[in-house]
Amino acid sequence: MGKRYVLALDQGTTSSRSILVDEEGQIRSSAGREFPQHYPKPGWVEHDPEAIWRSQIETARAAIVKAKITADEIAAIGIANQRETTIVWDRATGQPIHNAIVWQCRRTAEFCDSLKAQGLSEEFREKTGLVIDAYFSGTKARWLLDHVDGARARATRGELCFGTIDSWLLYRLTGCHATDYSNASRTLMFDIGSLRWDDTLLSYLDVPREILPEVLPTSGHFGTTSLFGPDIPVMALCGDQQSALFGQAAFTAGECKNTYGTGCFVLMNTGDRLVRSDNGLLTTIAWGLDDKVTYALEGSVFIGGAVVQWLRDELGWITSAGESESIASQVTDSGGVYVVPAFVGLGAPYWDMHARGTITGLTRGSGRAHIVRAALESISFQSSDVIHAMEQDLRETIPSLKVDGGASTNGLLMQHQADVLGIPVVRGKITETTALGAAFLAGLAVGVWKSQEELRGICKLDREFAPAWSESARESALSAWRNAIQRTLSGT
Repeated sequence: MGKRYVLALDQGTTSSRSILVDEEGQIRSSAGREFPQHYPKPGWVEHDPEAIWRSQIETARAAIVKAKITADEIAAIGIANQRETTIVWDRATGQPIHNAIVWQCRRTAEFCDSLKAQGLSEEFREKTGLVIDAYFSGTKARWLLDHVDGARARATRGELCFGTIDSWLLYRLTGCHATDYSNASRTLMFDIGSLRWDDTLLSYLDVPREILPEVLPTSGHFGTTSLFGPDIPVMALCGDQQSALFGQAAFTAGECKNTYGTGCFVLMNTGDRLVRSDNGLLTTIAWGLDDKVTYALEGSVFIGGAVVQWLRDELGWITSAGESESIASQVTDSGGVYVVPAFVGLGAPYWDMHARGTITGLTRGSGRAHIVRAALESISFQSSDVIHAMEQDLRETIPSLKVDGGASTNGLLMQHQADVLGIPVVRGKITETTALGAAFLAGLAVGVWKSQEELRGICKLDREFAPAWSESARESALSAWRNAIQRTLSGT
């Protein structure tokens, strides 16, 4: 029986998804499961690693059943994952020693401040392409070793494994302890120029080398699993945002995408150029493929689609994410209301760990629809801040923006994004590009697809949103947004 399909495991912040992609690059089936979020203290976010594992395997099995195929027909598995979320587990038993500390969690902010106070920011930035922030996994690993009884001693004896979610899933699937360049580049411990764990950075973070995974190219053999019956090779690991860039077929330097998920993540392919940002952006590894490393410039928005979840789960103002568009459409604009959803601080280009959310511009006439609309618009305003910073770094205008992710199906939001940026916003027919990228990377490694050009031909246009605002309207809206941001920053 021919091996015609690639299984992509897309492990996200609030849900796990699995898709089966056929030889034509079309999604044959998909399945998803949400899993619980844990908030033990204000600003702290955790996941149960076992809940992540169960939900991911359940969706994989469901996708196989839904496609009406057998596992014998699966040529390879690719994994895309929420990135900086950190797990430490027992090397012998595979059992986690604590809940996963999620990328959104701010519990290590004070330690990050101490590293900055020592004057280490430039050294970290030069080697890792990152800023010192609680967002990244190195400080989370240190916290686990310091706060779980006996963990540090066990770590130095080589009894524990550190990993981001890709490593955790790979270990449970295959028994192999590894990661790829894209995920390693998000740890604050990996030198993205020399492509190795850096002993000096490890000493600053007090993380022993013994717990670190092997770092491998993004597309290649990571191990084999028999969990679904026959042996299936795991042929790709890739951080979700880099995977989405690949799934958008953004293979050429200068191509740019924004993924609208729990957060928003703007990435631009910079090819073999390691571009250092002067405007609060990150330099990261996009992928390692064909014995080459491709770099990207990135801006991360911490709260994107999560603001819609907040409207649903905490305020009860909507019953589903889809309802946000219809409610927001009840008014022609936000009525001067601006929501800055800095629930876990602000990411790029501000990097303010201590900022907290605000709503400005409220009047007696402000109603639910205005606030819901302002919450939606906050997603595109935050994304525009990142894209403008990117343009300043590159000293050129980005001609268009490719979009994907759950919230990219929201037409009102996409039109607002085009209006705020003043450039076309391009949405493909397949919006699950994170999973698609992992499938492409795995499929290339086993010959399901022969080349990147073949993959480029698979990606079809769904709709282009053209900007409708005048320049003066755009500047007025951006000025009001910047004023709202200033009221949110912790130092003001």
